[in-house]
Amino acid sequence: MTITKSTLITAAILAALAGTAAAQQTQLVPPRDRVTDEAIHADLSGYEATQGRIQALNDGGRPVRDYHLSKAQCWLDVSFHEYTRNDRSAFPQEALTESEKLIVGMEQGVSPLPTDTPLVNGAARVREDLWKRLGAIHGTPGFVCAQQAVACGEVELVHAGNEFNQQQWRHSKPYIQIAEDLVSDAEALARQCGVAAMPAAPAVLTANVLFEFDRDGRGDIRAYSLQSLERELARLREEGRTLEAVELVGHADRLQGRGYDYNQGLSERRARTVREWLVERGVPADAIRYTFRGDTEQVQACDGVKPREALRECLIPNRRVEVRLQAGTTGEKPAPGL
Repeated sequence: MTITKSTLITAAILAALAGTAAAQQTQLVPPRDRVTDEAIHADLSGYEATQGRIQALNDGGRPVRDYHLSKAQCWLDVSFHEYTRNDRSAFPQEALTESEKLIVGMEQGVSPLPTDTPLVNGAARVREDLWKRLGAIHGTPGFVCAQQAVACGEVELVHAGNEFNQQQWRHSKPYIQIAEDLVSDAEALARQCGVAAMPAAPAVLTANVLFEFDRDGRGDIRAYSLQSLERELARLREEGRTLEAVELVGHADRLQGRGYDYNQGLSERRARTVREWLVERGVPADAIRYTFRGDTEQVQACDGVKPREALRECLIPNRRVEVRLQAGTTGEKPAPGL
């Protein structure tokens, strides 16, 4: 299709009409025609109009932290992010459409609004463990404080799944890390919700320590995953909680070149390495218990990923030690070293 002046005017009109609840869906210029300044300007006008509708909802009294307003914003953000990266797939349009669906629902006072998170553009459902952690917050008293982080974490997981489909793990990894941070933030916000009114209940803080392929030593830990554990330990201090116990669960990926028994032993050695690290940090040894499960609990499938090195990199979330910090109530002195 050739873009004409009439086409651009029509696109601009549609973008302007997006300011009303009954407006038609904003349509981005087809990727093959997104080659002129006029075409790009028309799309940017559509994004700007959609952002204006979100702002109007906020101005009308819906708080920024609201789950559906936050989700509409995050869908809009990931759509625009991929648009500016010249993503020629259907993802920018479909993510923008999800944003507008929520916007229209809020404008029209629809209740209840949906809480599902579609895998737009056929995005892979990556990191089932993170999906479960976010899902566990829905319906809890703490959700009211965590809804923004939950909404954006869900959208970011879809974003990561889309990148995984297009360019495999290397390109999805940054968005997975963003999602991990949002999940941890959501859990912390839910824990602290209402603390001023009553003492916080005991809680479990979670982090995953990741290892290089077929490795189990201190120097084989991915630095950013150890930093995640550091952040969770810091949260204990910030929340004034005691560390009552630590549960470690060692895992290995599904590459069984040396057999099932080997992966069982590998997952145990990884758990022991993390245990030693925690003891050096001042956690009492008798407060730490560990188990190991070999390759029986995979959180990242990586089906179809090739070549071998790319597969190993993709499977890194499975080469983990789950660290579960069992925290007591607030207002007590933290354990030594924490």
